[in-house]
Amino acid sequence: MNSFRRRHRTSIGLTVLALLVTVAGCSSADDSASAAVPSPGAKVAGLCRDLDKVLPSRVDGLGRRDPEPASTLTAGWGDPAIILRCGVVRPAKMTDPEADGVDVNGVGWLLEKRDDGSFRFTTTLREAYVEVAIPKSRTGDGVAPLVDLAPAVKKAIPAGIAF
Repeated sequence: MNSFRRRHRTSIGLTVLALLVTVAGCSSADDSASAAVPSPGAKVAGLCRDLDKVLPSRVDGLGRRDPEPASTLTAGWGDPAIILRCGVVRPAKMTDPEADGVDVNGVGWLLEKRDDGSFRFTTTLREAYVEVAIPKSRTGDGVAPLVDLAPAVKKAIPAGIAF
């Protein structure tokens, strides 16, 4: 009888564990966007914190929904998310004389079309590199997200050369 109780408890324990795994697998945290957090130096990190304070609550009509892990160096809007990362390293493509660029309301951006159909824009001639990734499903709006982000970038990230 003692072994029956032990097997019964084990069976209940496994059932509870399976239920917890199922519930965790269906949690709302799973639909959160994620973004790698950059590791800039102290000066750039300070500029990025300043940028975070002035970012708009809406970009291209989408509400702010920051990616995981939470950081003042990253921000997001919508689902699928438009993701901003501040303090990224200089993209290699920036040295390519054939690279595409756009100027949006006084902020220069390097344009990179990715293999999955999404776009990545990185600021040029600013003291910190700010990257904005636009998922394929949102590229139909062109540079509209950059129009909303330009005032904050101009206010927080001074013109200059990032190192």
